[in-house]
Amino acid sequence: MPSMLAAVKRHNHLALVQKRLPRLKPGWALVRVRMAGICNTDIEILRGYHNFHGTLGHEFVGDVVRVASARDKKWIGRRVVGEINIACAGLGFRGRRQCSYCRRRIPTHCERRRVLGILGHDGAFAEFLALPAVNLHRVPAGIPDEAAVFTEPLAAACEILEQVDTRAHHEACVLGDGKLAQLIARVLRRTGLHVVMIGKHASKLRPAQLAGIETALSGSRGSRRENAFTLVVEATGSPSGLTMAQQITAPRGTLVLKSTFHGAAPVETWPIVVKEITVMGSRCGPFPRTLALLRSGRVDPRPLISRAFTLKDAAKAIRYAQKRGMMKVLLRVS
Repeated sequence: MPSMLAAVKRHNHLALVQKRLPRLKPGWALVRVRMAGICNTDIEILRGYHNFHGTLGHEFVGDVVRVASARDKKWIGRRVVGEINIACAGLGFRGRRQCSYCRRRIPTHCERRRVLGILGHDGAFAEFLALPAVNLHRVPAGIPDEAAVFTEPLAAACEILEQVDTRAHHEACVLGDGKLAQLIARVLRRTGLHVVMIGKHASKLRPAQLAGIETALSGSRGSRRENAFTLVVEATGSPSGLTMAQQITAPRGTLVLKSTFHGAAPVETWPIVVKEITVMGSRCGPFPRTLALLRSGRVDPRPLISRAFTLKDAAKAIRYAQKRGMMKVLLRVS
């Protein structure tokens, strides 16, 4: 039986194992992974988030090498990225057999949802992965692998533009200085907003400064701007981020939450009520819009790459990604 190398979660650490190649269901494709990105969610999963056991990784670019259905032969040989939520359409449910969310065209909340490398489905830290063909998007020739691998997190940043009318704001604050916060700041700036990024690490704020984004260290005079912003995006990855986000959001402002982490966050609700803040969660976003943004060059995520490792060094890569000041760490697979 053909096998592949994969990095799986074992007792809160990564272990390299040989696994069988994924079996393809009708409508599914086998993708040879070229490159995968390490996300904070991967690190939180190793700490217990979602109680996931299996192959980690949900940010990837790869090549389709096999399909299960003749109608999908057009995908063979294509360089692709893939949406991580596997919903009714990908699981073979059609029409009235689909769940209420899929019938309403919000498959990211499918009642049967599985999530690549996060919930019930093996991910991209492997030589091969399997996804429904409906989840795939062709990567235009002008986008290098090192940029294409950012498609999933950049789409999460672009999702904010689907949820918020940025024309109603002249300024926005991004709380956090990590990988996702960096992408969000760049996307918001491209809409014409003045963007302020507040973070804890001067070294991690530097890439934002080079991209023309105003920055401030948390705790500094420049960060103490109570009620200052009508649009705030909390992307600290920390339970403490929500408290500060509420403080700096203006009355009747909008607060977008992006952080996911293992454990609970202490929340005082009175600022939300008293200031009448609109709070919204935000996660996965639009791949077509994101690929167009990458193709245009208006957002180039490659300066955020700290280092690349081989798949065989996945455990070392995870440890490196948790070092102070690190940005995006990649795995080169094939």
